Amino acid sequence: MDKATAERIDELRRLIEHHNYKYYIEDDPEISDLEFDRLMKELQELEAQNPALLTPDSPTQRVGGQPIQGFREVQHAVPMLSIDNTYGELEVREFDARIRRLLGGASVEYVVEHKIDGVSASILFENGKFTLGVTRGDGSRGDDITHNLRTVRDIPLRLLARAKVPEVLEVRGEVYMTNTELSRLNRLQAERGERVFANCRNAAAGTLKLLDPRQSGRRNLRFFAHGEGRLSGLDIHTHIEFLDLVRKL
Repeated sequence: MDKATAERIDELRRLIEHHNYKYYIEDDPEISDLEFDRLMKELQELEAQNPALLTPDSPTQRVGGQPIQGFREVQHAVPMLSIDNTYGELEVREFDARIRRLLGGASVEYVVEHKIDGVSASILFENGKFTLGVTRGDGSRGDDITHNLRTVRDIPLRLLARAKVPEVLEVRGEVYMTNTELSRLNRLQAERGERVFANCRNAAAGTLKLLDPRQSGRRNLRFFAHGEGRLSGLDIHTHIEFLDLVRKL
């Protein structure tokens, strides 16, 4: 093992994560699929030749894990509460009035986001590395689904330093499946004589319950970030600041 090989492996990992970000997050790919596959193949070959340099956060390890025996329950450090909904304008106005009363007349700004119908999950990064993924569960405890979330390409295994990386960053959001992916999956399920899914949410939930990450990795789940759990090593004062940070990372 030489220094040049180690540097090339690190460079390839950063390039691959960068191009994953451009493709999956910004929808603005800079290279062709063929060029991307060549980068991945080179990295796989170098890691195979230098196993001492293989790390869990390498892009090659997204779908390479072994099946687990069962799900481990994890305590949420910060309770993961559900979000209230409403279907009428009057309730929205009443909510706004309550907020203004609580703030004693201070100015109020709202952040409006898309509602994605998926499975709530929390993902934890420690010193820039993805270390844990947990379902909401009952709000206090959830299932450890790290093995399956590692296969979701919206979730970086290592944060890129587009902004200062917090020591601890817990991001909450929805794991979901697109309509296009559901149609593709259901065709395959039907051809195999297996159960088809009624909707995208059921498909996402069923995929996260799989014990084998190689199976879940073939189902192309996505992740939509919308909230904060824990954050240390960085001062964030508003929700929009948090979303801007997540977008940059």
